[in-house]
Amino acid sequence: MKPIYSFLLFVTLCFILQVNAFGQRTVVSGTVRDAVTKETLPNVSVFFKDTQIGTQTDVNGKYLLVSPNPQNEISFNYVGYRSVLKNTVPSATQELDIAMVPDSRVLDEVVVVGGKKTKYRNKDNPAVELIRQVIAHKDENRIKSYNTASFRQYEKMLFSLSNVSDKFKNKRMFKNYQFLFQEQDSTLIGGKNLLPIYIREQLADHYLSKDPEKNKTIIIGEKQVQFDSRYIDNKGMKSYFDRMYQDIDIYKNNISVISNEFLSPIADGAPNFYKFFITDTIKTQKPEIIELSFTPRNTGDMLFEGKIYVTNDRHYAVTGASFGVNKNINLNFVRALKIDLNFEQNDKGKYSLSKSSLLADFGIGKTKGIGFTGERSVTFKNYRYDTVLPDTIFQGKSSVVLADAAKKDDKFWENNRLDTISKNQLKIYSNIDTLQNLPSFKRTMKIVTLLFAGYQNLGPYEIGPVNTFYSFNNVEGLRLRFGGRTTPELSKRYYFENYLAYGIKDEKWKFFLSGTYSLNNKSIYAFPQQYVRASFQRDTKIPGQELQFVQEDNFLLSFKRGVNDMLLYNDFYRLDYVKEFENHFSYNLGFKKWSQTPAGGLSYLNTNNQLVNRLTTSEVSVQLRYAPNEKFYQGKIYRVPIADRYPVFNIRYTAGLKGVLGGEYNYHNLLGSIDKRFYLSQLGYSDVTVEGSYIAGKVPFPLLDIHRANQTYAYQLNSYNLMNFLEFVSDHYVSINIDHNFNGFFFNKMPLIKKLKLREVFSFKALYGGLRNENNPNFQTGLYQLPVYENGSQRTYALGNTPYMEGSIGVANIFKLLRVDLVKRFSYLNNPEVSEWGIRARVKFDF
Repeated sequence: MKPIYSFLLFVTLCFILQVNAFGQRTVVSGTVRDAVTKETLPNVSVFFKDTQIGTQTDVNGKYLLVSPNPQNEISFNYVGYRSVLKNTVPSATQELDIAMVPDSRVLDEVVVVGGKKTKYRNKDNPAVELIRQVIAHKDENRIKSYNTASFRQYEKMLFSLSNVSDKFKNKRMFKNYQFLFQEQDSTLIGGKNLLPIYIREQLADHYLSKDPEKNKTIIIGEKQVQFDSRYIDNKGMKSYFDRMYQDIDIYKNNISVISNEFLSPIADGAPNFYKFFITDTIKTQKPEIIELSFTPRNTGDMLFEGKIYVTNDRHYAVTGASFGVNKNINLNFVRALKIDLNFEQNDKGKYSLSKSSLLADFGIGKTKGIGFTGERSVTFKNYRYDTVLPDTIFQGKSSVVLADAAKKDDKFWENNRLDTISKNQLKIYSNIDTLQNLPSFKRTMKIVTLLFAGYQNLGPYEIGPVNTFYSFNNVEGLRLRFGGRTTPELSKRYYFENYLAYGIKDEKWKFFLSGTYSLNNKSIYAFPQQYVRASFQRDTKIPGQELQFVQEDNFLLSFKRGVNDMLLYNDFYRLDYVKEFENHFSYNLGFKKWSQTPAGGLSYLNTNNQLVNRLTTSEVSVQLRYAPNEKFYQGKIYRVPIADRYPVFNIRYTAGLKGVLGGEYNYHNLLGSIDKRFYLSQLGYSDVTVEGSYIAGKVPFPLLDIHRANQTYAYQLNSYNLMNFLEFVSDHYVSINIDHNFNGFFFNKMPLIKKLKLREVFSFKALYGGLRNENNPNFQTGLYQLPVYENGSQRTYALGNTPYMEGSIGVANIFKLLRVDLVKRFSYLNNPEVSEWGIRARVKFDF
């Protein structure tokens, strides 16, 4: 929830297009409006006369046109309006607002014909034939078509609270915050006032090589609003925004926007999902530019709608694009989305991206109420192609931040910004500093942090998580817990975590203490990690329960189905060394001493029917992990991997040491897994995990693989949701787990239902394994008997020739937060206390 918490506080917008002028450049900017209605006009074609330098107005009717040479005239063209030709001042920066008059002659030619609506078809459609030519020529028009390329990039990201009414602005609680508000000027997001709260700038040089394929990014300067780290995680917030606002490459088949994959209008399969129409031809420049409008065949799917501009020559290059999403799209919380791409022709006659902007407006209501808006604009300059790039440029990491990048002064930014920035935008830096010094703001942030993050910050130490302070189970009864962890305010190299818990029914104390030391003078959560951790834990655990992203004593997970009386009292002594490398390969060397005592309905009986009160093992382990191209939501005291198309490989070897610190058994355990997300374009995406394990050696059932079960009512992605705790054990197994999200592909096509913005989910899990005779107490002496119920019926089994299988179909995005699955168990239905069907729910925040 922490990256989401950062996003909910800071997703925002504010953007004004201008540029610095110097030298002999002619710079013209302004706004184009309808002369009659005074409304702004988007997508108006703007060109310097007799040149190929042109652009289109954005969604607010604003334009910016820059020529390195003196220019005398500028033209404006728009379907349904009279063309406008205006004089400009050569080699100067100027503002020129235009009022375009509707062309009555064009309007007189519009004829409305009644009758049967013509069905849209791809066959013999000139617009589709044109888009297929664009698709066929994608590779030659991409930047990757050059042997080498380099360019400079300036990025500006702005976020604001938007659609703020005067009534809200003038509330008593905002009496001391009036200096933050700005006038809003955007027909896209509506409202009157903005409350800007975040700004970030970055200047970088990029280098690319085709053969061999290499890339390098050198960040020269970066600057952003810095919030008080006690309340706001600046790194985590930056990571979340980077995930939501990625680079827009129209030549890719899929474009990632707001953490979703959208099919590009020039993707290989675009004609099957989009409708295309030729809506204009611009003949005032060479080559001619054709305007293609496109719209989704189904307005609920993850598709764009808008216009692209392509050259009417043998290259069919994209020269510009302006698109957004349909109001009926199955996308949560997004009121409006607008993407603008501008391309400039280079000295080789091809078109290179000169500017891109992505604007999004978020809110609970579709149109009314306060929202968050944000825009990322990126300007590209100084393109150089097919030049010799020395190998030294690509040495080291693919992305490098210069040591003084965050220390650049205002003079540096004034001289090096590739795009201008308004005075109001620059005020955000000082305004936020002033805001954070207000006592009322500090009090508010403490409350918000506790509600969303679950921790109360006390400076060097923070208390939490609060949802674990109270829980209950059949053995401990009411369980009370209190604890917390240190923060970087105490030390960046030392990190401590602890808690103390007490069970009212079993009258036993539980506790945990860990200490971690960073060996690379960085936070233990910062990539790449290198640390040593020692810990001791005395607590309870349900055999076979493995939870994702939640504590086992979370209050909501206290509610469980079926018989749930098995528990272990555990003493864990652990020592771990973790080392990560820049290529995302890592290893973990560990030592663990584990003493376990059964409790409740669980007991350890040897072959002589004698109770065994305590089982002790000592083991060493080596874990290798490789996650190429992995990215994180990187925070101050957390790190969450971002699911992506790249696989994650894990392999772990564990050796039991008999006679070492009381260890009772020798054994070897080899475990391996592969995790990968598969994007299937309009059919959504699948998360797939393949896992396998083999245990060598004679060991009792508590040391076997106890397969992950779930007896809560929450849907667990990595557990078997209709398997009972400790129902199956194995000494060898393989498994596959598939969880697929269709993103509403079918629901979007159903009348009425599509208005609910529901999404279909499907899962399938299969587990195939077994128990060799040497580890089966039915065939071997010296082992513990497998657990039974009080009535004597078998409770724990070994898998046979039939795999354990379960699947589910579900509906996600209920109330934009809830997923509910109907789960079906397919095998081993005759085991006692088994449920063949079940309903499970999961809360998930997603766009």
